Amino acid sequence: MSTSLLYHGFGVRDYRYVSTRYVAGGVVFVIERKPDTYCCAACGSQNVWRHGVMVRSFRTVPLGSKRVELEAEIPRLACQDCGLVRQAAVGFAEPRRTYTKSFARYVLELSRHMTIKDVACHLGVGWDVVKEIQKKFLHKHFDKPKLKHVKQIAIDEISTGKGHKYVTIVLDLKSGAVLHVGRGKGGDALLPFWRRLRTSHARIEAVATDMSPAYIDAVTTNLPEATLVFDRFHVIKLYNEKLSDLRRDLHRQLADTMQKEVLKGVRWLLLKRPENLDASRREPERLQEALRLNEPLAIAYQLKDELNEIWEQDDQETAEALLLDWIVYAESTGIRMLKQFAKTLRVHGFGILAWYDYPISTGPLEGTNNKIKTMKRQAYGFRDPEFLRLKILAIHRTTYALVG
Repeated sequence: MSTSLLYHGFGVRDYRYVSTRYVAGGVVFVIERKPDTYCCAACGSQNVWRHGVMVRSFRTVPLGSKRVELEAEIPRLACQDCGLVRQAAVGFAEPRRTYTKSFARYVLELSRHMTIKDVACHLGVGWDVVKEIQKKFLHKHFDKPKLKHVKQIAIDEISTGKGHKYVTIVLDLKSGAVLHVGRGKGGDALLPFWRRLRTSHARIEAVATDMSPAYIDAVTTNLPEATLVFDRFHVIKLYNEKLSDLRRDLHRQLADTMQKEVLKGVRWLLLKRPENLDASRREPERLQEALRLNEPLAIAYQLKDELNEIWEQDDQETAEALLLDWIVYAESTGIRMLKQFAKTLRVHGFGILAWYDYPISTGPLEGTNNKIKTMKRQAYGFRDPEFLRLKILAIHRTTYALVG
């Protein structure tokens, strides 16, 4: 084997080929370093002399299905200039690693299309080696995303496991990149992000989030000049939850068995949009019958459609008038659920109407959360929280194809 093949095939320079051995179905190439290329690993001086030697083997890219190792004598060098005695640097491998840089690059290429276990089985190495290579790459390229040019962000939490384990995600709405992954949920999970944001001198214009008091307090405290936008999806989701509770309470209060049976099967019909009701299954008729028997439920269902219209207006002034009318009417109905929700809208109306200044939402973040869930299912969970954090920070570079 020529010396040029060592460089072009395995990324090894300043070494020359000596011999080949075949061991346990694999190939071992014995190489040696050119004597005139030795230098001190600390100061770079070539005024060194040998102070012992050891033989090391490095795993490199395979030849077909054959496992390939490079074997070389690595001397300890005593520097006459700085006085240190250190092992000679190995240019084709990282310090304290038993694989070459080209092998690490090959593992990363395979990892784009295969799981950690698949890559490890294919190459005949432990899964921890593959994970170590991935983790080092992710830490180098994604550990601290740049924040200087970030203008609009979204904040939300996602469950990462049983036992109420959550992480808080901050997403750049322009690039789709995850900017921060904090352990837990609430304001404390965002503290490291605020520190990095202050040092980056970024000017955040708008923040999309839900109506969580913890997030509202965190944003108004750390970004007093940013516009807080409450996500439409979360507002409607909260109303749907209250609507389901109202149906349950009405069902519990009814004495007529027939009326209870009619009301029992309409929970999901109440949550559907009218255009999505399935006529072949008599869903519109069943819903209308339930609403006819329960006036409070009919009023609440009607207000749900009107609530959606707040985001459909031509300008903010019209939307504000519609919101105030909605609140006044909800309070006048005397229905406890509607009065409570009207109170919530009075307090948070500024964030709902801010959508007309910055039409943003946490929708892209919900899509990222789905990617995270897919990644978790593919990996059957993560035991290393730091590795999971790095994988999430790089999730915007990941694509998933449906198989089957």
